[in-house]
Amino acid sequence: MTDLEKLSERALAREYLCLDELVLMYERMPLPHLMHIADSIRRQKHRGDRVSWQIDRNVNITNVCIAGCSFCNFSCRPGESEKSYTTTMDEYSEKIGELFRKGGNQLLLQGGLHPKYGLEFYCSLFRDLKAKYPGLKLHALGPPEIAHIARLEKKSYRHVLEELVKSGLDSLPGAGAEILSDRVRKKLSPGKPDVKAWLDVMHEAHAMNLPTSATMMFGHIETLSERMEHLLMIRDLQDRRPAGTCGFLAFICWPVQSSGTRMAKKYAIEPVYPSEYVRMVAISRIALVNINNIQASWLTVGKDTAQICLHSGANDFGSIMIEENVVSSAGAVNRFDAKGIQDAIREAGFEPWLRNQKYEQM
Repeated sequence: MTDLEKLSERALAREYLCLDELVLMYERMPLPHLMHIADSIRRQKHRGDRVSWQIDRNVNITNVCIAGCSFCNFSCRPGESEKSYTTTMDEYSEKIGELFRKGGNQLLLQGGLHPKYGLEFYCSLFRDLKAKYPGLKLHALGPPEIAHIARLEKKSYRHVLEELVKSGLDSLPGAGAEILSDRVRKKLSPGKPDVKAWLDVMHEAHAMNLPTSATMMFGHIETLSERMEHLLMIRDLQDRRPAGTCGFLAFICWPVQSSGTRMAKKYAIEPVYPSEYVRMVAISRIALVNINNIQASWLTVGKDTAQICLHSGANDFGSIMIEENVVSSAGAVNRFDAKGIQDAIREAGFEPWLRNQKYEQM
């Protein structure tokens, strides 16, 4: 029996594979075989042919950010008054009204690292939104923002998270992970908290039983080993969550969108071809056997590739994303409405079911 045949058997048995084994499978295993293994694991975890999807809206709290991410066309530096903004309550009301009319109830709220917005700013915003819209769910901020607020306030990550939850935070996105490598982060996001901070924030969130997700943005200056190390860090952190807590409910990876960015001007960024994305989704399902849900990023790869991912380990098609600014400003052009996303799931041979952030049917 060859090494790849042995790895196939171990992967199908949902054993934990190490870094070198994952790299070997990614590099040498034929894509149809890799897809078959990932699809088999998905079917072990999710009986039947249901694929989940969601209605939510992404609202950027502000576009002022000091992270300095070279892959971002959306943010602006402090002092750029002609470009900067902070979303007003009237604007929130308009956007939330549209969200409710379309059948959704969740805001994905993110805003970068504002040098002056501390804990009370976000707590006040969350309290105001929940007071006006009691049924609204806030999937908000992310580990870099939590670490940034904690630094401004000289408080612990746990304190910041607890105060935000008291004010209305319902779940924590996996934003700002990119690639969990300090080598990569120092080059691409010099002002963003390091890998340890991202992991430590998520560890505290898990200890509080706060639902979270994990992400990866790949296809830039990272190595293949760094991608696999990223997956292993996520897997390890999921294992360290207290028994009975939510932990990471889902993992989402997407190829970098770099059109017009400083990163594209500085580095030779090769396009991520559909086969590479499908391979990455499949290896994610194989590596992350302790995470139930793997999402296909139709926003960045388009409908056809995302549909193939449903046969390659993914069981979730994400949200219709009524509004999205950051990735779109760097080149993502794909769009779906509720009918379109359900039709796409059915065309791929699956039955769509509408979910909430906890992966409960709505």
